[in-house]
Amino acid sequence: MGSYTAIIKRDGDWWIGWVEEVPGINAQERSREELLASLRMTLAEGLEFNRKEARAAAETGFEEETFSV
Repeated sequence: MGSYTAIIKRDGDWWIGWVEEVPGINAQERSREELLASLRMTLAEGLEFNRKEARAAAETGFEEETFSV
């Protein structure tokens, strides 16, 4: 999958976090460990959703190209 950056902070009794590179991927949990697990799961689900959406939008006859930034 690759490497991503979690921006995390404690807010009272909660830990909140965002994945810096992917808009809309965020979570809130009671512990730091639970937060990181939720961010991983939410990111995986978000990437899979985006993958399916892109393939559906392209319909047929498309190519896949892996690239890095």
